[in-house]
Amino acid sequence: MTQPEQTAAPRMIAISSGKGGVGKSTVTANIAVAMADAGLSVGVVDADIYGPSIPRMLGIATEKPTMTHDQKFIPAMAYGVKVISMAMLTDDDKPAILRGPMVTKYLQMFVRHVDWGPLDVLLLDLPPGTGDIQLTLAQAFPLSGAVVVSTPQDVSLKIARRGLRMMEQVNVPILGVIENMSGFTCPSCGDVTHIFHQGGGEAIAQELCVAFLGKVPLDPNVVDCGDDGQPLTRAAPDSPAAFAYRYIATALAQTGRDAAGIATPFVWSLANGSGKPIPARNATGGPADSLAALDRDDGGLILRWADGTEQRHTDRDLRLACQCAQCRDEVTSARLLDPESVPLDLSITRIWSIGNYALGIAFSDGHDTGIYTFKALRAMTGVELEDV
Repeated sequence: MTQPEQTAAPRMIAISSGKGGVGKSTVTANIAVAMADAGLSVGVVDADIYGPSIPRMLGIATEKPTMTHDQKFIPAMAYGVKVISMAMLTDDDKPAILRGPMVTKYLQMFVRHVDWGPLDVLLLDLPPGTGDIQLTLAQAFPLSGAVVVSTPQDVSLKIARRGLRMMEQVNVPILGVIENMSGFTCPSCGDVTHIFHQGGGEAIAQELCVAFLGKVPLDPNVVDCGDDGQPLTRAAPDSPAAFAYRYIATALAQTGRDAAGIATPFVWSLANGSGKPIPARNATGGPADSLAALDRDDGGLILRWADGTEQRHTDRDLRLACQCAQCRDEVTSARLLDPESVPLDLSITRIWSIGNYALGIAFSDGHDTGIYTFKALRAMTGVELEDV
């Protein structure tokens, strides 16, 4: 039976940074406008729940958005870019005092419960760091890739490296590094002063074998434009910084088109057979731990990897392999689950995707808190079908 074609979805690109104050939101706003000017349909999720700034930079009034008949938010529009932000749901001077679960709820709402319409690209302006918001996005949505923004300053680059490693661990492709505040050109004499050193962003990109997307020079107009709600790419289109933004936008527009591995997101209910994931278009040729297809028979769960290897794991073996805090000690990794307590006739009831890097699995004994990373599944001892 032929599988149905994968439905078109926007490329979701996370714009991240290891530390604050590197100009990440300014970069996001200007890249979004540059993409829209190039003819792409672009949306921006201001995922910095505690410190939203995208509406101010794009001159968007922070009024509560209206709703569609099916209770979805209608995003604001400015300079051809659709935007949703926490700033639209709270008063200008009212802080968002939220615990982690509520932050997760708002992030889910900003992506899934907004009437985006057809989009080519959805940019996610992340807060600095490697905390709840970054992990939630990596687990809940099939990110096409991430961009890391840094200044050339050594301490900023060191923290940016941690952000890159975090994205790698959850199988989010690194689309590249942007070096912001890369040097100041004196408007009178033309001399360039490298206030935060130079070349650090390019060096870290080479060190980590990722693309260097470009450097954005310091420009006093960036501050004035941001405060006035006018992106530099429109207010000063001939400036070196505006040229850099357009160059980066063009580079990003060509990346993240074909996500490797199985089509996500999905929720596969084995009780009624609904939601079975669609295999990858290109079944082979990707990384060894990229899952290309998922199936099931009486012998257990069948995993086909991008390098062509196929494995089968029994339902009970997968249950015993669970690494969650209920089944393994979080400090010592000692097994807490008694194998004798796991029924021999235990079965899988539901499987769902967790970002681009793992599966969630629910079992007939009610257990459903385990995260099975592709790397761990590939390393499990099972039956290699090509040897049967």
